[in-house]
Amino acid sequence: MRMRRCAAAVLFLVAASALADEGMWPLDSVPVKAIQKQHGFAPTAEWLKHVQLSAVRFGGASASFASADGLVFTNHHVGRGAIQKLSSAQRDLMKTGFYAATREQELRCHDLELNVLVEIEDVTDRINAAVKSGMSPAEAFEARRSAMSTVEKESHDRTGLRSDVVTLYHGALYHLYRYKKYTDVRLVFAPEHEVAFFGGDVDNFEYPRYCLDVSFFRVYENDKPIKSEHYLRWSRSGCQEGELVFVAGHPGRTERLLTAAHLEFIRDRTTVEGLNRLRRKEVALRTFAERSKENARRAAGDIFGVQNSRKALLGRLAALQGPGLLAEKRRREETLRAAVAKDARLRGECASAWDAVAGAVREWARLYDELEILEHAAGFNCRQFGIARDLVRLADETAKPNDRRLREYRESNLDSHKRHLFSEAPIYKDLETVKLADGLSLLAETFGADHELVRRALAGKSPPQRAAELIHGTKMEDAAGRRRLADGGKDAIAKSDDPMIALARLVDEPSRAVRTRYEEQVDEPLRQAYAKIARAQFAIHGTDVYPDATGTLRLAYGTTQGYQEQGRAIPHCTELGGVFDRCAEHENQWPFRLPDSWPARRDKLRSAAAFNFVSTADITGGNSGSPVVNRKGECVGIIFDGNLQALGWSYQFDSRQGRSVSVHVQAILEALRTVYGAKALVKEIVAGSRQSAP
Repeated sequence: MRMRRCAAAVLFLVAASALADEGMWPLDSVPVKAIQKQHGFAPTAEWLKHVQLSAVRFGGASASFASADGLVFTNHHVGRGAIQKLSSAQRDLMKTGFYAATREQELRCHDLELNVLVEIEDVTDRINAAVKSGMSPAEAFEARRSAMSTVEKESHDRTGLRSDVVTLYHGALYHLYRYKKYTDVRLVFAPEHEVAFFGGDVDNFEYPRYCLDVSFFRVYENDKPIKSEHYLRWSRSGCQEGELVFVAGHPGRTERLLTAAHLEFIRDRTTVEGLNRLRRKEVALRTFAERSKENARRAAGDIFGVQNSRKALLGRLAALQGPGLLAEKRRREETLRAAVAKDARLRGECASAWDAVAGAVREWARLYDELEILEHAAGFNCRQFGIARDLVRLADETAKPNDRRLREYRESNLDSHKRHLFSEAPIYKDLETVKLADGLSLLAETFGADHELVRRALAGKSPPQRAAELIHGTKMEDAAGRRRLADGGKDAIAKSDDPMIALARLVDEPSRAVRTRYEEQVDEPLRQAYAKIARAQFAIHGTDVYPDATGTLRLAYGTTQGYQEQGRAIPHCTELGGVFDRCAEHENQWPFRLPDSWPARRDKLRSAAAFNFVSTADITGGNSGSPVVNRKGECVGIIFDGNLQALGWSYQFDSRQGRSVSVHVQAILEALRTVYGAKALVKEIVAGSRQSAP
């Protein structure tokens, strides 16, 4: 009964903490009264539903509809994977950019899936009912996984919608999210990489910025553009300083509700070792890229991902290593624990939770290397190994009842999973060889050269030699061959002489073993412990705590405003003309080089048009591509980054200097119209807004 009361109360959150513009709120629990109190505006149920149905999940990031004809816009860096897969040595769309002036010219993406959240249902009671008193952690984990997969399958079978059970508050609540899924997605427009990522790694997570980080796609069904009932009209003027704005997106993960012991482990182990792996990957990739222009094109996406992750982790590590964040976390934790100790009921139910978290984290530390190298495949880092492992596990898992499978192979997720597995996107053997060699070297360094698995994996060869042998011997790049192998089931996998399949078979048993230990000894104890901590928070402080980000749709809000840094006033907005000044300061050298299309039209551009701007809206990784909307529900910009000070928001929100960074709609429309001559696209966006162009 207490859990049901908590679950019901969470649906009507009115957060005192939201007075600081803090929070990534599920769309069914937006703190309307707090927004009204602070900003004089109360989003209606209709306003929220419209924003929800206009928002799009784009892979692991965000996007939104921009017209009634299925036009979707997101960041260039969010769409870059799809753009690169459509590129070749003869036609590098990252370098040249792309614009489809007609629908017939739009390019179908290889394996892109977009999702729109349609419904949210609380299934907490049903999931919790599956876990009986007295169950061991292993039994509880199996029961919970079985219940989640069953709920998802029943929902999918009944509605036809993609159905995912989402864990909130690290195990206190479970909500079922239903999505409309789109798989025919086509590229409409992308600027050149030089202006989309102007400033490169140097300016990444910095501000002021000058980036046209935007791209447009279109959603089709039955070979025709869909009719979008809900889409965001574009504002005539964008946003002004001090204006209230909202961000609707899919933040990937925050860790603000974790205990101090948990955060210390992230600080001292996972982040540090993650940085070390990223640094070695970056060296290997950059060495490969510098050998030729084609190598550079092939490795560009991997290099961007590694550099972006490396810089993000450095910022998060700095926040954790500073004395303030963890000191405040410990203070709040001690206050909550003291309150629990004074309440006999809570003391009996929840007092042990913090020690349980610490114990689970200690067990995680013992499993960490094995888990990362084997199950997370850091020791076999290449796409073809991932494909081979998928084929091995697909055969095993689909032979089991749905409720006994690994989560990624559950029936409700299987179509999406297979779409990526059978993608015809290009695979480059030379790049794969470099990546696998680095992974095998890490495997040997971590476990030791005499470890039995290392010896069998390397087969008497050095990591580079073995990588070359495996990559040039495998046929995993053949999508049709992959499908035939999958259709053959367990028997075909067992008989396959493909060397990468053989490696995946070799690694699968120890990988599954460490995964099982992690799920039973770390994941399940953490879920149970954090559910108790959440109940204690609800009982003592009320239900004014938003859940950590989970990759699901959230609404954040804040105001557009600059900040002070090292005695300087940082303006809330940059202007279009400033990009040419920035380019000149660096003598037009990468990463501050503009593509030829921009200087050629400089005299025609409206230099005073707003380019990038900052706000206090609460974001994290996964929010890239999120639309920024005003009180009218009009789009005024698109999130593409946060500044360095915002990287600590993974663990604690602080808007004194932290800012989200967006591209302003004025810059997008001005560039489309004046630089790229994309008249049809501008007309569609403007017609979608039923307004004249700004």
